[in-house]
Amino acid sequence: MAEAVEVGIDRVSTGVAGLDAILRGGLTPSRMYLLEGAPGTGKTTFGLKFLMAGVAVGEAGLYVTLSETAAELGAVVRSHGWTLAGIDVQELGNDIGLMRGTEQTILHPSEIELGETIRAMTEVVERLEPKRVVFDSLSEMRLLAQDPLRYRRQILALKQFFSGRQCTVLLLDDKTSEPTDLQLHSIAHGVISLEQKAAEFGAERRALRVVKMRGLKFEGGWHDFMVDTGLLEVFPRLIAARHHTPFAAPLLSTGLDSLDAMLGGGLMAGTNLLLLGPSGAGKTTTAIRCMLSALQRGERADYFLFDEGAATLLTRSSSLGMALDAYVESGQLVVHQIDPASLSPGEFAARVVEGVTKRHVRFVGIDSLNAYLHAMPGQSFLMLHMHELLTFLNQQGVLTMLIVGQHGLVGEVRSDIDLSYLSDAILLYRFFEARSQVRTAIAVLKSRTAQNQRSIRELRLGLPGGVQVGEELTGFDGVLAGAVAYTGATPLLADSQG
Repeated sequence: MAEAVEVGIDRVSTGVAGLDAILRGGLTPSRMYLLEGAPGTGKTTFGLKFLMAGVAVGEAGLYVTLSETAAELGAVVRSHGWTLAGIDVQELGNDIGLMRGTEQTILHPSEIELGETIRAMTEVVERLEPKRVVFDSLSEMRLLAQDPLRYRRQILALKQFFSGRQCTVLLLDDKTSEPTDLQLHSIAHGVISLEQKAAEFGAERRALRVVKMRGLKFEGGWHDFMVDTGLLEVFPRLIAARHHTPFAAPLLSTGLDSLDAMLGGGLMAGTNLLLLGPSGAGKTTTAIRCMLSALQRGERADYFLFDEGAATLLTRSSSLGMALDAYVESGQLVVHQIDPASLSPGEFAARVVEGVTKRHVRFVGIDSLNAYLHAMPGQSFLMLHMHELLTFLNQQGVLTMLIVGQHGLVGEVRSDIDLSYLSDAILLYRFFEARSQVRTAIAVLKSRTAQNQRSIRELRLGLPGGVQVGEELTGFDGVLAGAVAYTGATPLLADSQG
């Protein structure tokens, strides 16, 4: 999902590929930047990655800490499996409060403590001559200064000091001052804000926003990111309009001649099909049948599974004559078993995009959206995420299957999710009763790319082929509204095979 780097502007990497993409190449060197966020949002981790990226290109790094000891910082580094090789760590201010000078009464202790802290920092920088510096954190300096004017003057002095030594500086601030310290925003060359939100259920969600960046274009708005052991990933928000790939758009077979006929000849590459109906009606099995057809054409596929285990899906598919194991073993098919409570919209989109751009996937199944959406009740703009994702997939020539389960089995059936306006074609499932058996009816409600049939047909799961679609049913009304008794003369699948 990385964007093109702007040419003609020198940049230094932040050490995080996703953040570099948001900044369209990285940071302007020899400037001072502010990284702000509440405790626990990942500021220290970002700072370490910034310094490690400098070491990788031969730039000396310095981590100045007022808020934690070098031993504590070392423990954090070891927990990630990283190393501080090439990075100097300097503790400042540990014994300032014990200096004899604090016992005099002519000057306020804060004036001496702040002056000693600044002097110690500048001496370290002059001695080590680092190219990258992380200062952790400004909250301690703010407390030492006490007076806002003195604090601003010291920050300005530091800015001039570092600029004269060609240092790129990252100032960490835990936002303990309320309201947000806008003085820092005005002084810093750029500001990046981190947030962490605790969900009602599942893992916390992290996001960042570039508040300002002088002289540089960047991707505005919030972008999801995650921190894990040895891992820091930023997921730039997907902007589908920037991803256009020319492709042929042939009609693709679903693997069932009768279903192809209902869809007006098949499904066109670069479109998506919404499979909508109650639980147990056969939505997943139909999607698997369509995916198997794509695999048999030699295409690569990704199947994102939210509702059931991957082993269960593979076993059930094999029992219906649609074995997928060989495709999984060869890597042509990847089944992603997703825990929706631990996945942000940005990370999910990044996984989908990675499969399309790196593995050249041409079939994507999302089964189902219900679990994904319900795990994120606080995500107000989740439908906009889906709009961008589906637009991206369409523009890449990918055939996408979206499964949405509806509430209820018989009678009134309803949906919490309305994706009809995003869908290129809709396949609707309903139960009906005939000859003392519960059966399944399907109908194509919409197709933007072909003249679809308006008929209602019976769907049956089983051998051979996993899915069978019968002839057009006549003789009843109300199937789309709920379960009804069928009294027509058209032979049903069970009867025609009996």
